[in-house]
Amino acid sequence: MTPTPTSPFGRTVCAMVTPFTPEGELDLDGAQALADRLVGDGGCDGLVLNGTTGESPTTGDAEKSALVRAVAEAVGDRARITAGVGSADTRHTVELARAAEAAGAHGVLVVTPYYSRPPQEDIAEHFLTVADGTGLPVMLYDIPGRTATRIEPGTMLRLAEHPRIAGVKDCAYDLLGSAKVIAATDLAYYSGSEELNLPLRAVGATGYVSTVANVAGPLLAAALDAFDRGAPAEATRLHQQVLPLTGLMMASGLPGTVTAKALLNALGLPGGPVRAPLRAASPDRTEALVKAYDAAVLGPSGV
Repeated sequence: MTPTPTSPFGRTVCAMVTPFTPEGELDLDGAQALADRLVGDGGCDGLVLNGTTGESPTTGDAEKSALVRAVAEAVGDRARITAGVGSADTRHTVELARAAEAAGAHGVLVVTPYYSRPPQEDIAEHFLTVADGTGLPVMLYDIPGRTATRIEPGTMLRLAEHPRIAGVKDCAYDLLGSAKVIAATDLAYYSGSEELNLPLRAVGATGYVSTVANVAGPLLAAALDAFDRGAPAEATRLHQQVLPLTGLMMASGLPGTVTAKALLNALGLPGGPVRAPLRAASPDRTEALVKAYDAAVLGPSGV
């Protein structure tokens, strides 16, 4: 049996949506209710707030801090809270990291600076400056499909030497590079792409940070649990069971924020609208998402 790695960020982590009221304002009561559900019966031992799924590009700094405070109050010591603090501005990122620490976060998620496309040396200095500016553990976020610049494995090895750089959310789709960094460091590695949850766990990753966990957290967690107790066939079956839902939520042309909120709203759970420039899923798309959700949760037996 492969031992389960430990981490300051948790193992089965949900990239939580940020609930809004029908008028588009921050819904702190809804956020607390959703967080309580996710760490209660939702299969999650960690939450990432204010990430891309949490609509960080369209929430203000004060809203981000208020969300962290509210969710920390709701979940207490039942889950680890990691706050997304990434931006294209190093100084602003440090400010957000310090604000997240003051609000009660247990760690921070820092994305590669986007749009300006800095070289690897500058990327490394960005992360090191943030890590030096806060007392919290840092999870690096490698998602070149959004930022246009990845964190190269060599840069990861350098960053891993910093005592507060403790983890990676991996959306680089480079299994070989990820496996090399996992083998050479003590970084807690997380799949940021649900279809790679099981493959990355098999080469030593800690767990996942998942948008799909907003609605199917127990199923995602069950696949990892099966693998960790030495039942690979069951783990594979559970992993495959959620793939159609993952495809519709994450790879059908709509952002995961939109699809997650469409499902949460359809299920009567806190979600609310998305903020422009995002737009709500169409009724037809929402119906397809609900059917995929039902099939994933019920499984092939239909019970």
